[in-house]
Amino acid sequence: MPVLTCRGLRKEFGGHMVLDGLDLTVDEHQVVALIGASGSGKSTLLRCVNLLEELDDGSIELDGEEISDPRVDPDLVRRRIGMVFQSYNLFPHLTVLENITLAPRRVHRRARAEADAQARELLDRVGLGAKADAYPDRLSGGQQQRVAIVRALANSPRLMLLDEVTSALDPELVGEVLTMIRDLKADGMTMVLATHEMGFAREVADQVCFLDGGRVVEAGPPAQVLGEPTQPRTRQFLSRIIEAGRL
Repeated sequence: MPVLTCRGLRKEFGGHMVLDGLDLTVDEHQVVALIGASGSGKSTLLRCVNLLEELDDGSIELDGEEISDPRVDPDLVRRRIGMVFQSYNLFPHLTVLENITLAPRRVHRRARAEADAQARELLDRVGLGAKADAYPDRLSGGQQQRVAIVRALANSPRLMLLDEVTSALDPELVGEVLTMIRDLKADGMTMVLATHEMGFAREVADQVCFLDGGRVVEAGPPAQVLGEPTQPRTRQFLSRIIEAGRL
């Protein structure tokens, strides 16, 4: 059974169709990279999966359970999904450790000692153990984004959603975040990530989906979609990426 199944997703904003009958299936331990121009629907798709946006039509299933049903409690669903945004969204008045343990303690009712121990272990794994008691403004952008990913992981999610997590970073800081995502893949984490990093998508993704006009225009292994695309619209998009020196 797939971890995530999206069928016929439709979402409109002010008369503009952002998702137009989109279908997507993500299997367990699979990494799916969403590529496409700005406005193609990548971020909206992730927000709909995390129930931050309400669908106009279609259905979303997590492990076979329809989570897009209006009767479903979105807070319960979000306990099973980790989402990391372009901006780090860390609480500036809380330390790194407090940021990470807030949801495990408040939402999952874990004891402070248990939550702290797990958070410190995760921080050690990503080379940030010494930053546990620091405040976010004392960290680099790359470090803050890694903390944001650790914060999502601390809830033991079934599915991770990553929305352009390197787009706000200086180029020299991108590598440390991408290394962390590679490690998550090696651990078997199921992930859907929207990215402009085509080289990274080629390296880490099991499947690449090219979105255009709110639909998946082409999907397949990275070597096929990025190297030998079959759809004219995909070829046009990638040619612009190549001209910009990003592929």
